[in-house]
Amino acid sequence: MNNMKSNPFLKWFLPFLAVFLSFILGISAILIFNWVSGNGGKTNQKTTVSSVVYDINTETTKAVKNVKNSVVSVINYQKIDNRYYNYDNASEGKNKSEDGLGVYGEGSGVIYRKSGNDAYVVTNNHVIKDAKKLEIMLANGKKVVGKLVGSDTYSDLAVIKISSKQVTTVAEFADSDKLKVGEPAIAIGSPLGSDYANSVTEGIVSSLSRTVTSQNEEGETISTNAIQTDAAINPGNSGGALVNIKGQVIGINSSKIASSTGSKNGVAVEGMGFAIPANDVRSIINQLEENGEVIRPALGISMANLSEASTSDRDTLKIPENVTSGIVVLSTESGMPADNKLKKYDVITEIDGKKVASISDLQSALYKHKKGDKVKITFYRGNDKKNIEIELTKTSKDLNH
Repeated sequence: MNNMKSNPFLKWFLPFLAVFLSFILGISAILIFNWVSGNGGKTNQKTTVSSVVYDINTETTKAVKNVKNSVVSVINYQKIDNRYYNYDNASEGKNKSEDGLGVYGEGSGVIYRKSGNDAYVVTNNHVIKDAKKLEIMLANGKKVVGKLVGSDTYSDLAVIKISSKQVTTVAEFADSDKLKVGEPAIAIGSPLGSDYANSVTEGIVSSLSRTVTSQNEEGETISTNAIQTDAAINPGNSGGALVNIKGQVIGINSSKIASSTGSKNGVAVEGMGFAIPANDVRSIINQLEENGEVIRPALGISMANLSEASTSDRDTLKIPENVTSGIVVLSTESGMPADNKLKKYDVITEIDGKKVASISDLQSALYKHKKGDKVKITFYRGNDKKNIEIELTKTSKDLNH
């Protein structure tokens, strides 16, 4: 004791040593605990699954549940060799049978009606084109034989009949005229074929009344009225459903823009898919069921979009400045319904009281009618706004091509 009192070093060193040893022992205990709990020691602890259970029910999941069993895969069989490609096919040499038929292409479809022993599927015409045999794979994975009822190259729609025996769900069409830009849009189908059947993507309605220009099998340029969406649509989705938040079909998916061919470097494009509006679909499939084809009434005019007119063109038309959209009549065909009713440079703005801003709008409105119907046309002849009624006595077959 006398030595500690006489040695200042020992007086402060021994308490410091005691604190230091306590600190080291504490750290060691923590490291050993972490090593053991991390399964570094000889323990039998295992990773476990959380016991928390929850059920997610959103407006989207409800919408998908309502309609998913009505969406099918459409399989197009043709005589093939070991190489084939199709708009809606991502595999090669698949399911080749003894009769030389193999899967040439795959797309999607929607069961929209059930009647007795039959059920009806709508899809795209390009999905079933030149098929020697059609199979429909239902949402449950079972396949049934399909029979083509009718198809239409202009609208790119087709109707297939199948047995209703295993059909449990039929899709409901919405009124596509009431769609709003920005509302949810859900795409359901088989991107890249039936291996990915019942795939769901979600986006919004990006725009309405888009004019999509393409060529049909005869090489004719056609303009289609379409809904634009950013919901992911890929090859194989063609013919599938675009639905609203209630699970009602607002359109049949038909195409997408993948690259901008008009740009200098072919810029890649994302989120630009297109669907045929439900109201147009209903009009076409009713005719396909009844006649196996679509017989369209014709006015007998050549035309152009007013929105594409130059300033000098507008000076020639002499229409009011506030008229910014419509269809310019370039000529009329002798003996057709518009002959002696419409004249060169008339600008059509409404059909049956509804505004028409483009050629595709006019065609969509006109094609809701049948031969023999009457349509009310509102147009400008210079500054004068006029209304006339034209009886649709002729069809597109009567046109001089």
